[in-house]
Amino acid sequence: MKKIVLKISGMTCSACSTGLEKYLNKQEGIINASVNLVLSLATIEYENISVKTIEKYIADAGFKSLGEFKKIDDLETSTHDKKKFIILGIVVIFLMYASMAHMFGLPELPYLNSKYPVILSSFMFLITFLFLIFGFDILKSGWKNLIHKMPNMDTLVMFSVVCSFIYSLYGYLEILFGNEQFIHNLYFESTCMIIYFIKLGRFIEAKSKDKTKDALKKLVQITPGYAYLKKGDKTIKVSIDEIKEGDLLINKAGEKIAVDGIVTSGKSYVDESFITGEANPVLKNAQSNVIAGSILYDGYLEYQATRIGKSSTISQIISIVINATSTKSKTEKLADKISGYFVPIIMVIALIAFLVNLLIGSSFADSLTDLVTVLVVACPCALGLAVPLVNVVANGLCAKRGIFLRNGEVLEKAKDIDTVVFDKTGTLTYGKLNIYQMFNYSTIPDQELLNLVANIEALSNHPLASAFTVSKTLKVANFTVIPGIGIKGNIQGATYYLGNANILKELNLKNKENDYEFLTNNGCSIIYVVKDKKILALIGLRDIIRSNIKSVIQKFQKNKIEVVMLTGDNATTADIIASEIGINKVYASVLPQDKAKHIASLVAEGKKVAMVGDGINDAPALVKSSVGISLNDGTDIAADASDVILLNNDINNIFDLIKISKKSYRVIKQNLFWAFIYNICMIPIAAGVFLSIRMTPMLGSIAMTISSLTVVLNSYIFGRRKI
Repeated sequence: MKKIVLKISGMTCSACSTGLEKYLNKQEGIINASVNLVLSLATIEYENISVKTIEKYIADAGFKSLGEFKKIDDLETSTHDKKKFIILGIVVIFLMYASMAHMFGLPELPYLNSKYPVILSSFMFLITFLFLIFGFDILKSGWKNLIHKMPNMDTLVMFSVVCSFIYSLYGYLEILFGNEQFIHNLYFESTCMIIYFIKLGRFIEAKSKDKTKDALKKLVQITPGYAYLKKGDKTIKVSIDEIKEGDLLINKAGEKIAVDGIVTSGKSYVDESFITGEANPVLKNAQSNVIAGSILYDGYLEYQATRIGKSSTISQIISIVINATSTKSKTEKLADKISGYFVPIIMVIALIAFLVNLLIGSSFADSLTDLVTVLVVACPCALGLAVPLVNVVANGLCAKRGIFLRNGEVLEKAKDIDTVVFDKTGTLTYGKLNIYQMFNYSTIPDQELLNLVANIEALSNHPLASAFTVSKTLKVANFTVIPGIGIKGNIQGATYYLGNANILKELNLKNKENDYEFLTNNGCSIIYVVKDKKILALIGLRDIIRSNIKSVIQKFQKNKIEVVMLTGDNATTADIIASEIGINKVYASVLPQDKAKHIASLVAEGKKVAMVGDGINDAPALVKSSVGISLNDGTDIAADASDVILLNNDINNIFDLIKISKKSYRVIKQNLFWAFIYNICMIPIAAGVFLSIRMTPMLGSIAMTISSLTVVLNSYIFGRRKI
């Protein structure tokens, strides 16, 4: 099975995206298709067909494929568009004044008034013809979608514009043939107003979409367009496309890292805040990983390219975000389904309103006005934008915090989380042994003694050896592994033993009971340092708890979210860590295959569980949970099994995710309320149900625009609020 993301042209509302999605999912060779209205993308899984065939399907549905998605489009709006709308707005106002000044007792324009019906109607016809050209894309889209049995918002606008224009054209011809009374039955100005406000509404919507695209666009633009390639003694400036895996690249202070890589030499503090959310600079030296787009504060780095193109961190992040905004939640699927039925129903209502008004004695002109107004006022712009726009904004808020969602359903599920289950090692802790405390019984300074230990441990492959760093290299002779006990080696003629408690029996030594008990009670692994059958030191090693974890646990508990530790470690170590950070419920000594069973048991109790892990043994549990969350420094398998990736490894972001989810759901409900209440109120008025209240197509187009702006503005405010 293959997957491709295509850029789509011609979508204007949710009925478009829903119709295209339905059409594609019916076609042979397409396994699954999801269409993103806000970003104009189609994510398609397929097999046994070519991309050309898929693009033909899209063309058959009335839309156009612009090729594979590679970058976020340039802004949809420009200063030129703004000027055009200002000029056309002035023209519309002038037209309205010319045709309606006499109705309000205002001074009439010379020659452009009802006393000169031929001149006035000809002027109105010419202006309307210009607006038909301006809105031709809407008319074309409406007709094509009607032909393809996927009527959309453009279809409603097309019918309303064509009906009012044809009737007005008939009246214009009557005026030319001498029947000047038809000057009062022309709707040219309404045709212009409908087109103008529909296009203006889309312009404002496009401005809002530009804002939601901005975060993704910045991700694409953060990497430089060139790099400095080192070849022998020469340094060559090359484009990003010329870089290959394994190439040696150079960066100086103030420059951006060109591609993901591993530092081979040099030392520098690097700003990675754009991607991890970590404000503090990170020190990079030999063997450190660097991310494309990060900036060197100082110093100099040479690094080897490891991931380029689609395999780079940035490309993967963009892919995750695009996938998340393209995968639809249940709420969005429901809104799309309603929109799919909405347009045909409105067309039927408009026709019924037209016929009923004729039957009860209304004039043909009034009945036609009601038909046109219903079609205009019911355009489902607001309904189509209510959910996807909020989802894109919410994904942008998450991305800014280093939270990356794999699908759109996560936002819907996260709001209900009432239980958070943590793996211990690498999640609540950093997953790396560090020196917790050393009891030095010798006259050797602490740093010198630790360096002696580090030099001997450097020759060992035992996991405890990773806790020590050599500061000054010493020559170690006669290095020997003592099975089940430890290691030994000679430095400057003296023999040093490093080992566990069994070394006491081996060398017939007496334990340091109080210090040993202290380290044991604090969950430490203990190394004895012995020289000439004398204990020089006890070194306690322990995994270090993440710096902010205690405050995060308290946040969960204050918000009535239960916190559970689920670990394979022994009960003693697990209880020590749990008591330090405030977790009351602990499952220890849990085998990897049993972690998933514990999660399944909690879910079966009706709890909405978020599982947080980083290892291979966490993957089954991540899949079983309501929302699986993995840390960025976890394994690839854990990341693949999770719904959420915390790029900056900040556990506090889980709480942010829950808050964003709750607020986004609240905004979605508000948007849907305004979209539905608007149609519930306006459609009966437009249909002439309330005989004492009449609405013109012009007022209908204004009301429809206001409805869409309400949804757009509400979503925009959500994106600007402090979470």
